[in-house]
Amino acid sequence: MPKIKKGSLLISDPAINDNFFFKSVILITHHSENESIGLILNQPTNISLDQIFEHIKEKTIPIFLGGPVAKNTIQFLHSSNTKIPGSIKILDGLFWGGDFDLVSKLISQKKISKKDIRFFAGYSGWGDKQLEEEINNGDWLVLKAEKDDCWQQSSKHLWSQIIKKQDSNYAIWTNLPKNPNLN
Repeated sequence: MPKIKKGSLLISDPAINDNFFFKSVILITHHSENESIGLILNQPTNISLDQIFEHIKEKTIPIFLGGPVAKNTIQFLHSSNTKIPGSIKILDGLFWGGDFDLVSKLISQKKISKKDIRFFAGYSGWGDKQLEEEINNGDWLVLKAEKDDCWQQSSKHLWSQIIKKQDSNYAIWTNLPKNPNLN
């Protein structure tokens, strides 16, 4: 199993006892001894960026739910060829955060499109050793992220798509009901 680090993917066990993270795919954007931060890639909301920021006129940029922490903040991933100050490289061609004012301007000028950027309300966070404990408990499968995982248009099927690419030991996961105890 890969060691958890920036650029790892967390795939939730379908029996995870947390409705918020049920069948979630999380990209780790920061990992240290003291904390881990990630963004849920497969929880779109019904809100678009222009509904929150009136100066952004592009109406088709969706906001995803990044996690239960600081849901009133906006995080973003991008693969823009334009250098965005303050961005942190996650993978080759994939960056986290940066100068939001510049990003807003680039969106307005149509120099960044929705296929190059994804916005998130909040993030997923873990304190000292918390994530490692959850991994050891079997709540998460740790995989190496691929840039394409972050840009899936059909994000609601992302969890199943990634599971199907794994070892056949995980194939049963895709057929489990939401609550196996009800069967």
